[in-house]
Amino acid sequence: MHEQGLAANTFALGPTLRSAAAVGCPALGAQLHSLIVKAILADNVFAATALLHMYAKCGRKRDARRVFDGMPERNTVSWNALVAGYVESGKVAPAVRLFVEMEREGLLPDEATFAALLTAVDDSSHFLMHQLHGKIVKYGSALGLIVLNAAITAYSQCGALANSRRIFDEIGNRRDLISWNAMLGAYASHGMEHEAMGFFANMMRAGGVQPDMYSFTSIISACAEHRDQGGTVIHGLVIKNGFEGVTHVCNALIAMYTRFSENCMMEDAYKCFDSLLLKDTVSWNSMLTGYSQHGLSADALRFFRCVQSENIRTDEYAFSAALRSCSDLALLRLGRQIHGLVTHSGFASNNFVSSSLIFMYSKSGVLDDAMKSFEEADKSSSVPWNSMMFGYAQHGQAQAVRSLFNQMLELKVPLDHITFVGLITACSHAGLVDEGSEILNTMENRYGIPLRMEHYACGIDLYGRAGQLDKARELIDSMPFEPDAMVWMTLLGACRIHGDMELASDVASHLLEAEPRQHSTYVLLSSMYSGLGMWSDRAIVQKEMKNKGLSKVPGWSWIEVKNEVHSFNAEDGSHPRMDEIYEMLSLLLHNFPVQPVHQETELSNYGH
Repeated sequence: MHEQGLAANTFALGPTLRSAAAVGCPALGAQLHSLIVKAILADNVFAATALLHMYAKCGRKRDARRVFDGMPERNTVSWNALVAGYVESGKVAPAVRLFVEMEREGLLPDEATFAALLTAVDDSSHFLMHQLHGKIVKYGSALGLIVLNAAITAYSQCGALANSRRIFDEIGNRRDLISWNAMLGAYASHGMEHEAMGFFANMMRAGGVQPDMYSFTSIISACAEHRDQGGTVIHGLVIKNGFEGVTHVCNALIAMYTRFSENCMMEDAYKCFDSLLLKDTVSWNSMLTGYSQHGLSADALRFFRCVQSENIRTDEYAFSAALRSCSDLALLRLGRQIHGLVTHSGFASNNFVSSSLIFMYSKSGVLDDAMKSFEEADKSSSVPWNSMMFGYAQHGQAQAVRSLFNQMLELKVPLDHITFVGLITACSHAGLVDEGSEILNTMENRYGIPLRMEHYACGIDLYGRAGQLDKARELIDSMPFEPDAMVWMTLLGACRIHGDMELASDVASHLLEAEPRQHSTYVLLSSMYSGLGMWSDRAIVQKEMKNKGLSKVPGWSWIEVKNEVHSFNAEDGSHPRMDEIYEMLSLLLHNFPVQPVHQETELSNYGH
């Protein structure tokens, strides 16, 4: 049009400016600005509004304000464009000042004005929300349902759920699906699973509203937060309403199933994944992370290979999960290969990924490489520091841990409860009982970090390793809350090391009360009884296991061959090449005969 010598007009420039805003191209917008000035359209309210909207959308707030201030005439759309621009760039205060100025000019704010301002509300904006609500009430007759729905969400975001519900109730028969979804999302985001479930049922029954994908993602996320089996009921409704293949809904279901503690739920997660018509990055990465979190490390790595072969963009959580799986299976070579992918993808400084790299190298005993990953990490948060401290702690290098802690203090890196778990663990592994005890006794008063369950467990391990079982038991008795199974299991392990059968029996009774079907408690007790020659007591424990249908879970080993992970356990016959494996094992035993060893029970010297 311009090349053919036709004059620019508002009808042509408006859509072109909107296109420049949509693609984020301020250079094109600036050229159009020149055309507007040349065509003597700068004073035209429609052209100028389109221009300031373009600058605001492209992040050029000063240029947008300059255009706004130069307008001889402004309408509500002009004000709204600048208000929305400030809000989108996180400048809430200028947006509110502009809103006040707008009222002084005598213009009535409309739905778009309030919709923009309400999106700026967060958990620290309770006062702002009350002011906006007052204005909404004032201009109520001129405002529609869009603003009231946005107010439900805004009140929820600043923690005033009761006000969200009050607005929802006041809307009455005017409620639409968005109103119901806003309130349902409010319950879900606050972790109120029971209220969300009841509301969802009422929505379909009394409200006569057909849920959409946003309804289902909200209710599924509520079930996931509390690991509630009601999620399986919701899954049935998803299928019934025809949303099973919808990506956002299936991704929410995958996230829900991966959060459940039972490994069998990963099968349900995979069924959801398999049913997807369109698998996006979230779908793939959620499955990979789920396998890793459930300790199904070999499955996680198989899935990671699929992700790579399908050229799916891997996010920081997926890289972290893959590296953790390499740590679990002691696959250092594969871990190094994934490290190369991490570097190529630009995630080396990401907290999640760098922490997993440090953990992998530390667990493999390659502390120099762990330190290199630490040096590359963003050290503004405690995450990489804690990971490096744990790495040194696991290898008994307490002084290195202490040095890192002192550096954190000097650099004013925020400390958290995990930092002190690492510190106490380091003292425990190095046998520094007095120093570890001092940290336990002073961490709350000196550093403002209250003791949690894991700190007490570390303290019990500290005393238990040193043979101070009385102090370990006293520490449990001093706990301000009920000890969990982890605490009792730590003390039971210490009793096993030091052969204190009397205390072990007492500890085991607490453990079995807390987790009556935990096989490891029975196995540990049985081992202790046999080690001390208490065969009748061992028989009682084994009979109890049999009566409850419990058995020792066999340990697994892994080996990596040509980037393929092979898993096996004692007397395993499931591998497809098992005949060849046993043939090779027989050959090795023939060429390297096993030397006879003196058979001695594991705990034969305890107590001597």
